Amino acid sequence: MIEIDGSEGEGGGQILRSSLSLSVCTQQPFRITNIRANRERPGLMRQHLTAVRAAAEICAADVEGAELGSRAFTFRPGRVAAGDYSFDIGTAGSCTLVFQTVLPALLSARGASRVRITGGTHNRGSPPFDFLSRSFIPVLRGMGAKVELDLASHGFYPRGGGEIRARILPAQRLGALNLVERGASLRSYAEAYVAALPLHVGQRELEVIGRALALPREQLFLRGLSNDMGPGNAVTITLEHEHVTEVLTGFGEKGVRAEDVAGQAAAEARAYLSASAPVGEHLADQLLLPMALGEGGCFVTARATSHMHSNVIVIERFTQRKIGIEPVPNGFAVKMGSGTVS
Repeated sequence: MIEIDGSEGEGGGQILRSSLSLSVCTQQPFRITNIRANRERPGLMRQHLTAVRAAAEICAADVEGAELGSRAFTFRPGRVAAGDYSFDIGTAGSCTLVFQTVLPALLSARGASRVRITGGTHNRGSPPFDFLSRSFIPVLRGMGAKVELDLASHGFYPRGGGEIRARILPAQRLGALNLVERGASLRSYAEAYVAALPLHVGQRELEVIGRALALPREQLFLRGLSNDMGPGNAVTITLEHEHVTEVLTGFGEKGVRAEDVAGQAAAEARAYLSASAPVGEHLADQLLLPMALGEGGCFVTARATSHMHSNVIVIERFTQRKIGIEPVPNGFAVKMGSGTVS
């Protein structure tokens, strides 16, 4: 039984989700304590509990102690099975985080799977759908994964009601990742999503981003959504390069000016462009598990965050594979040798 202390590293939901994915993939049971100990509201919230139940469903796991608010539980996985799965978070909790929990295991199943998840698709503190579909999934495809991802409807906090759908084909083993350069710049554009709010909110956001990044009007897109998807607002900046795409996001909040939402996203985009490391800090967190479950590899990122170190702790505990993080002139090189997952 692997023992996981949820207060290690950044002490949030990352440790929980990585433990679930790795447990199913390596067929090793674990017990986790101090779940989300460093958060204002520790323990399992709705989206985390949905991730536990989703991981359990795809492998018929035996789970003890996982309830809303639980700070500890035990998870004993069974064999992962391909199938058609549907998971409803029931709130605006993140669909994308639940999807990322089950994706690695379903890639190892013996047949194709379909997954439907309802909840929030554009949430602060979680990768939005645009990031998953444009940044994360293309890198996985380059490693040999066959994943199709679609957005059926947008879901914003606090209403939720969004839906993502995926089709996952089995991959015998993911190839090595080699992402040390961005390559040539191909395209940059921004989108403002607005639901059940005045359209001028999105227009103001796009004006700020256009000025900050010198983007012409034809690269600024106002996406007016159906009122029944709102109220909600998000702005995304997509930076396409030859080898990688980065997506920066700002989320509208009550009492926060549209100009401030867009200004923060634009500042993050400028910071990424001014550096030369190809992998942004959020993508770096998410590439470690595919590397560990595949042939390893190397990528370069500008920052080694607490989320990344949390993932390293869990991965090494489940797989005994060592992950090196070394300073290089443009950031940090993250390396993992090829090997067999325990």
